[in-house]
Amino acid sequence: MTRAVAHAPMTQFPVVDGALHIGGMPLARLAERVGRTPFYAYDRQAIAQRVALLRNHLPGGVLLHYAMKANPMPALVCHMARLVDGVDVASAGELATALDSGVDPADISFAGPGKSDAELRQSVAAGILVNVESPREVDVLARAARSLRLPARVAVRVNPGFELKTSGMKMGGGPKQFGVDAESVPDLLAAIGRAQLAFEGFHIFGGSQNLNAAAICETQQKAVALAIELAAAAPAPVRVLNIGGGLGIPYFPGDEPLDPASIGENLGALARETARALPQARLVIELGRYLVGEAGIYVCRVIDRKVSRGQVFLVTDGGLHHHLAASGNFGQVIRKNYPVMIGTRDPGGPTEVASVVGPLCTPLDLLADRMELARAQEGDLVVVFQSGAYGASASPHRFLSHAPPAEVLV
Repeated sequence: MTRAVAHAPMTQFPVVDGALHIGGMPLARLAERVGRTPFYAYDRQAIAQRVALLRNHLPGGVLLHYAMKANPMPALVCHMARLVDGVDVASAGELATALDSGVDPADISFAGPGKSDAELRQSVAAGILVNVESPREVDVLARAARSLRLPARVAVRVNPGFELKTSGMKMGGGPKQFGVDAESVPDLLAAIGRAQLAFEGFHIFGGSQNLNAAAICETQQKAVALAIELAAAAPAPVRVLNIGGGLGIPYFPGDEPLDPASIGENLGALARETARALPQARLVIELGRYLVGEAGIYVCRVIDRKVSRGQVFLVTDGGLHHHLAASGNFGQVIRKNYPVMIGTRDPGGPTEVASVVGPLCTPLDLLADRMELARAQEGDLVVVFQSGAYGASASPHRFLSHAPPAEVLV
């Protein structure tokens, strides 16, 4: 007997007259507007509402930055630039997008463990803040600053001795390629002083995709305490303290959305502590997935309906080459289904247990494994929710030489 697999319920997009709507438009009409499938669609109002929700709980003086790695679509970044206080980039390509979107270079930071010499030189020329992650970067930035006769703005990305507990991806604690081990930071700060770089602060990031508010609050507290301790060795007063993000979104059965109220209360206490200990510092949180993840969907079209030994397979024109995370091949240890529905069928109508697969010649090309879905036929549109972050840009588009997906902001 085939077993149906559930997923976290989705409520951010309405179903009207039996069809999913996004951006106030029925899905079938949106597909016609895009002109082809597969595609990603991001709802600008949903993004603005998420930022507004967070702002309602953030204490005054705490800045909100967007981590562009979550979704670097240029139109989305332009939209986000009007809503947040700054943008974090992770490559020269992302830096170009941020600058093109109109973000003030003073409000752009650059993090990443493998910045090239050219990227570091570009950063100095652009006047952005570089989160230094090794002694080599200090040397390269010093040469660039002398050559360009411009200040090299730097913060130190710290690999703390703690991690974000119950985190989907751990970015700190133990041996890591990210940042500088906390115990080595005083020596690096001394090197920054000798090189006469423009030191501004610290970036301390413990992990991402966390739904445990208590764990997030604890990590934020530890990050601020560590920054205060390290500031004693800094060559200049701390002006920026970026404590990362880590706020997750629900994907799977049992996942519960975060309540930002307790996180906001904790940040209020930390802002007061920071003001006392580091009076020139601005406290920054940096979020990506939490701001855009739930505002996006991936849409593909059923091109064939097959039954194999009693199991229904809906074969679509999309798959893991467009949405690696939904296939379970982007960090999942045990594969779980993203929320999926047939967007052109009434969810209250006839249902069946089916698997949604793509056109690729690999059994890994699986978007939904034995889920209860509205009964679909060729031509119907399949929707994968929670697709606004780490979707298109995190997928191997050239695999088997299929065309890449379209992207729209609606």
